[in-house]
Amino acid sequence: MNKIKGKDKAGKETLKKIEKDLIERKKQLLDDLEDIGSEKNGDNYQVKIPEYGNKPDENAQEISEYTANLATDSVLKKSIRDIDNALERIKKGEYGICKYCGEPIEEKRLLARPVASACVKCKTKLQNS
Repeated sequence: MNKIKGKDKAGKETLKKIEKDLIERKKQLLDDLEDIGSEKNGDNYQVKIPEYGNKPDENAQEISEYTANLATDSVLKKSIRDIDNALERIKKGEYGICKYCGEPIEEKRLLARPVASACVKCKTKLQNS
């Protein structure tokens, strides 16, 4: 099993790459929030209702788009929270450690899913419960 070891050169380079990728992904997700019509309100984004006009078909289109944007907004915000949590674990030196068993998470898993906070074994147990 290949684990990220933050003390060796390869581990530090992998960790830096993951952190860089997470930061870039977060920027893209924030751009995506703006693309769906979310407006920044303080530290939060809020989906705004599009305005096409006052005709019934325009109102229906506004509601349809707003509903779709709400769902997308929710997914994007969850992804941003996951990234923020992973970045916080990196900052605290806790990244790559399973929050359930305390064992290192395999490097292959972290490279495939950088926001992972559980090892495959624990995640599988949780999903089967």
